[in-house]
Amino acid sequence: MKNNRFNKLLLILTIVIFSACGSSMSVAEKEQLVAEIDNGIKESDFTFKATYAHPTGFKSVYLSPFYDVKISADTVKAYLPYYGRAYTATLDPSKGGYNFTSTDFDYNFSPGSKPGNWRVSIRFNDLDRHVQFNFDIWENGSGRLSVNDVNRQTISFQGDIVTKKE
Repeated sequence: MKNNRFNKLLLILTIVIFSACGSSMSVAEKEQLVAEIDNGIKESDFTFKATYAHPTGFKSVYLSPFYDVKISADTVKAYLPYYGRAYTATLDPSKGGYNFTSTDFDYNFSPGSKPGNWRVSIRFNDLDRHVQFNFDIWENGSGRLSVNDVNRQTISFQGDIVTKKE
């Protein structure tokens, strides 16, 4: 009986040790990731790769790896789906999601509520309606995008932040 308990305890301890060792980043890697994200936000040069969509009042949807928002100093390219209630329908079915390129936008960023977090707000001036993207970005490279559109219910996206490494 004692031997059986000892074997179970040893197995659990081994699993915990190996799972903890395999998933950790070194301090230098974490600092480098934070510096890359911080630089990308300040230079307005990063890409948000959406993995989940969270429509208001509906179930979350897992997304294919092709949906993203590419932000550069002079252009924002958005290719995101939309799930939810639209208050004004479009006549063109290809304009159902957020698929546009904008060159006239207001880009603002600020530190988040905790050190290593950021808030980025992009308001588009050249679309046919008022649309605003609000990003919450964390130091581990994950992010959340909330899309505010006057003609649609709010939708959020969860994903990863990708920066160009120098």
